[in-house]
Amino acid sequence: MKNSKENSSKRIKMRTENLNLHYGTFQALGDINMAIQQCSITAIIGPSGCGKSSLLRIFNRMNDLIPVAKVSGEVYLDEQPIYHKDMDVADLRSRVGMVFQKPNVFPMSIYENIVIGPRHQQRNNNKSALDNCVEKSLRQVNLWDSLKDELKRPALELTTEQQQRLCIARALAMEPEVVLMDESCSALDPEATMRVEDLMMELAEKYTIIIVTHNMEQALRVADMTAFMMINDNKVGTLVEYEATLELFTQPKDPRTEGYITGRFG
Repeated sequence: MKNSKENSSKRIKMRTENLNLHYGTFQALGDINMAIQQCSITAIIGPSGCGKSSLLRIFNRMNDLIPVAKVSGEVYLDEQPIYHKDMDVADLRSRVGMVFQKPNVFPMSIYENIVIGPRHQQRNNNKSALDNCVEKSLRQVNLWDSLKDELKRPALELTTEQQQRLCIARALAMEPEVVLMDESCSALDPEATMRVEDLMMELAEKYTIIIVTHNMEQALRVADMTAFMMINDNKVGTLVEYEATLELFTQPKDPRTEGYITGRFG
C-alpha cells in the first residue's frame, strides 16, 4: 500500500462515467464514477449484494454473457470507451484478464492450461514461443521452480493455492494490462492468502489490479485505493466513497463508510 502522494501521481488506466447496470427491470448499479490508477491495486469492498462483483465484470464485459444485462454510462480503458460498438470484445478480454473466486483450472495439464488462451487468440503458436510463455507466466506467480519438471501433470492434482496461482498465470499468459480478481483468496487458508497477497503486490509493479474482497484487512494490507459500495434506499448498488486506502479506513468522509469499517452494519 502506497501513500496518498504516490497515489495521486499515477496516470488513470480505467475510469467509469455515470455507470449504470440493469438486469431486466432490476437496477443493480447506479451512477458509478471512479478512476482507477495504472500499476496499482484497487479494492472494492462492501456488504454482500451491493454489486461489487457485477461492477468487476463490467470492466471486461463479462455481463455481455447475461442476455438481460444492460449497461449505460461508460467505461474507459486508456480513454477508449469499452462499450463502443467498434470495441473488439475478445481483444478487450485479453487486455483485461480475470481470476475468479474459486480456482477454475481446466481438466488438462499445467502446460495446456497456460497456453490455451494464446492458442485461441492465434498468437505465436510455435512450440518455442509457447514454452517461453509457460515459463514466463509460471515465474511471475512463483511456480516455475516447483512445477517446471511436472508440466504434463494434470492441473487438478495441484493444491488449492497452486491452482489459484495457475489461474493467475493463465491470465498473465494473455499479456493483459489489467487483472480483475473476484474474492480470489476466499478459498485459501490464511498462510496461502498472505502469499497470494504478496504476489498481488509484486504484480502491481507491472499490472493494474482490481480486487473485490469481503476481507477489509486484506484491502488495508494490499490496496492503494479502496472503493466502498452499499445498497441505497432504492435497493441499487452505489459507490459511497472512493479514496486512498489508509485515508478511507482512518478518516472516512461518509458516516456509512465509518459504520461499515467499524462493524456497526454489513
